[in-house]
Amino acid sequence: MTTHLVEIDQATRRFGGVLAVDRVSSHVDEGELVGLIGPNGAGKTTLFNLISGFTPLSAGTVRFRGRTINGMRPNQVARLGLGRTFQNLRVFPNMSVFDNVSVGAVGTLPQGPFGALFARDGRARDISDRTWHALELAGLTGVADELAANLSYGKRKYLEIARALAMQPKFLILDEPAAGLNDTETRDLAAFIRRLHAGGLTIMLVEHDMNLVMGICQRVIVLASGRKIADAPPEEVRRTPAVLEAYLGTDE
Repeated sequence: MTTHLVEIDQATRRFGGVLAVDRVSSHVDEGELVGLIGPNGAGKTTLFNLISGFTPLSAGTVRFRGRTINGMRPNQVARLGLGRTFQNLRVFPNMSVFDNVSVGAVGTLPQGPFGALFARDGRARDISDRTWHALELAGLTGVADELAANLSYGKRKYLEIARALAMQPKFLILDEPAAGLNDTETRDLAAFIRRLHAGGLTIMLVEHDMNLVMGICQRVIVLASGRKIADAPPEEVRRTPAVLEAYLGTDE
């Protein structure tokens, strides 16, 4: 039996009387680049939060690398190899770019009183190595000493991704990485995501930019009103009547 990298089984989340995610089941295999789309309020970010541990499930199961992660804290899930970004940028404006990215490395390294006392030099090297590698991947080595506040909005997007990369994730989930970017910046971002994927990283992204999703993703999951209405390669999703009605528009 094939074990998926991520397995979502009947994932459900209620907020009071609102059913934000309604019995969604899907999976992500190692090496895939998967998109998650849907109209506003479809439950996309909530599903991301359920996978990464930021929101507890009301029902159902999420497994990562074969392990049930229901009830785990976000930092515990991150240490298993899951990195993520956020729709609203969470950078520390008065810290350097290097220090912002190092936060990701610090958060996923093994911790404990003995490690803190006796392995500080090795830990510091690990943090530095992870941080520089993530900065290099994101093209930010030249601004490592700059305050994050001095970066353009587009560069802050890469900073957010670099911090997640410093965790050395097996699975990276990107929450609307192209939001607020112009066409040129979006094309550059698409090339960056392709490079990360070509380097062996499994990626899932939620995005409103349909050209970006359809252009780089191998498979697209579509939510509407909290339910999954499609889960297929991009060309098949484009032809699905329920998707055309709920998201793309029937004129397409």
